[in-house]
Amino acid sequence: MDYIQSAKNPKVKQWKKLLTKKGREQTGLYLLEGFHLVEEALQFKNEIEEILYSENIMIPSHWNMDHVKITTISEEVSKAISETESSQGIFAICKKHQYEEKMMEKGKSFLLIDAVQDPGNVGTMIRTADAAGIDLVILGDGTVDLYNSKVLRSAQGSHFHLSIISMSLQKAISLLQEKGVPVFGTSLQSAESYKKVTIDDSFAMIVGNEGNGVSEELLQTTNQNVFIPLYGRSESLNVAVAAGILLFHFQDSLKSN
Repeated sequence: MDYIQSAKNPKVKQWKKLLTKKGREQTGLYLLEGFHLVEEALQFKNEIEEILYSENIMIPSHWNMDHVKITTISEEVSKAISETESSQGIFAICKKHQYEEKMMEKGKSFLLIDAVQDPGNVGTMIRTADAAGIDLVILGDGTVDLYNSKVLRSAQGSHFHLSIISMSLQKAISLLQEKGVPVFGTSLQSAESYKKVTIDDSFAMIVGNEGNGVSEELLQTTNQNVFIPLYGRSESLNVAVAAGILLFHFQDSLKSN
C-alpha cells in the first residue's frame, strides 16, 4: 500500500486536475469523494483505478476492496483534493463511462436536459430519473459536465445505475422520433397541461435552462409541449422539481398501459 504525505507530490497534482473538466477529458478519469459514493463505486470495481483514504479514518469492515489499488494519504493531501468544506477523507479515482448513441435503440423512457448549468439541478435530475426508472438521460449542449463534483454528489451514485450520454438534442430528437418515440417539451407557450397527455408505449421529456427554459429551436421540433399548472403565486418551478413531477407522471402512465 502506498502512502503520500505531501500535497506537492506529482500524483496529487494529477488528482487535482480531475477536478476540472479539461483534466477529466484528457485522462478519461474523474474523482469521487465521500463514503457513500465510494461504496457505490465498489459495486463496479472494473471502473475504479484507485482508492485514496486519509490516514485518520476507518474503512468500513464490510467493504470488499480486493483487487483495488489503495493509497493512504495525509490530511494535507486530503484537503488539497477535496471540494467539500468538511471532507470525509475518502476518494475514488474512476474511469468515465463510455456509453454510446446506440443506447437509444433499446429504451422506452428518456430525459433530455437542455443547457441546465446548475450542477445541483443536473445531479438531482439524474437521481430522480434513476428513481423513476428512466432508461436513458441525454445531456445536451451547454449542460454542466456529468462528472462535475457537485453533479456527482447530488446524483448520490445514480450515475452508476443509469445510462447517460452527451449529444446534440436536435440529433437526439430526430433519432427518437424516427423510432416512434413521442418527444415532449416543457413550455408555457402553446402547451397542454401535462395531465391531459396520453402516453402509449414510450416518451421523451425535455427540460431546459434555469433562466430561459427549453430553447425555442427545440420546442419547434417536439411532438407536443406541456406545462405544469401552478396554483400558488410563484411564477415557476425549479427545473429539477418540474422534471420529477413530469417523469413520475409519464412513467406511471407508461407502466399502466
